[in-house]
Amino acid sequence: METFELTIDELRARQGTKWTRYPAHILPVWVADMDFRAPEPVQAAILRLVERSDYGYGPLGARDSLAAVFADRMQERYGWAADPQLVLPISELIQAMYATLIAYSAPGEGAVLQTPIYPPFLMAIEQTGRRLVDNPLRDDGTRYALDIDGLRRVVDAGTRLLFLCNPHNPTGRVFERAELLALGELAVERDLVIVADEIHQDLVYPGHRHIPIASLGPEIAARTITLTSATKGFNIAGLRCALMHFGSPALKERFHRVFPERLLGAVNTIGLEATIAAWRHGQPWLEAVLRRLHANRDRVTAFLAAELPEITYYPPEGTYLAWLDCRRLALPGSPYEFFLDQAGVAFGDGAAFGEHGRGCVRLNFATAPDILDQVLTRTAEAVKRARLSRV
Repeated sequence: METFELTIDELRARQGTKWTRYPAHILPVWVADMDFRAPEPVQAAILRLVERSDYGYGPLGARDSLAAVFADRMQERYGWAADPQLVLPISELIQAMYATLIAYSAPGEGAVLQTPIYPPFLMAIEQTGRRLVDNPLRDDGTRYALDIDGLRRVVDAGTRLLFLCNPHNPTGRVFERAELLALGELAVERDLVIVADEIHQDLVYPGHRHIPIASLGPEIAARTITLTSATKGFNIAGLRCALMHFGSPALKERFHRVFPERLLGAVNTIGLEATIAAWRHGQPWLEAVLRRLHANRDRVTAFLAAELPEITYYPPEGTYLAWLDCRRLALPGSPYEFFLDQAGVAFGDGAAFGEHGRGCVRLNFATAPDILDQVLTRTAEAVKRARLSRV
């Protein structure tokens, strides 16, 4: 196993939000950063720039290199022939969420979300004056599934966009081909633009496979904008490099009628070089990380089954995020506040993920096993104390 895990002391010495937002006695498992060192090829790419003080404008072909590496990786990993000419580098996916809403809809028009969902989706719809068309995931007793029948009911004549998060944040679902095909066919039928956040595509466990929705045929591709980045898979979120891939020239041209290419700015050189290094040379590191994440996922599964069986939890098929439905625990107040105050653990607050997230928390298990064990033990002990106080 590569030595990529960091100790609590090393993590607290960093300046990142995850470990500085809360007091030192709190264990943070909220924001989606991994508690791991970045891949050595990424470190080397950054050090080459640092050693040369190479902070000027990047080479003219750098953006083309990013697009080409992205296309190569999509073909190699997923069998998807993405067109590098239809790639637009951007600083982050949240930027693209806002921009696509503005480019492809008008104020008051609808955008579909499959809730519970990554909070910036909800924020983007609200802050751009668009209308939320909520199509909650369906708990079928074994996992959270796309509700295609529900989608048919809620999409109306004023709905313009369909947002897809796959692998899904926060539930960890990796949607299957039949689910994605049904979603894509409905988008074709109702003339919806699909905006697919696939940033967790590299974080998928054995038995499951990520399928880019734009790979499911020309009709679906022609209306799909794929948003992705190396930042989640390779733990470089602060370097601010992502991209949009438009499934057709017409879709890209329509976007640029609203957002001329320079309006969204440019990706910084360090982020760009780090992304290229991650996608070209970081796979051995990623495979080692996936082994650790798989073991941690199984650790969470076994612990909850033994110590907190009242929590509804389905082992994620992808991502390093566990969605814990705590409603059967009957805790006083929100579970987020309870565990923060009584366990010294900062989960992600389920209420931020939409109305259907109330009573839930999100656990980021991308950390060292000893830290994860402390989180789980503190959580169970706090629940036991609350039960005893009610007796």
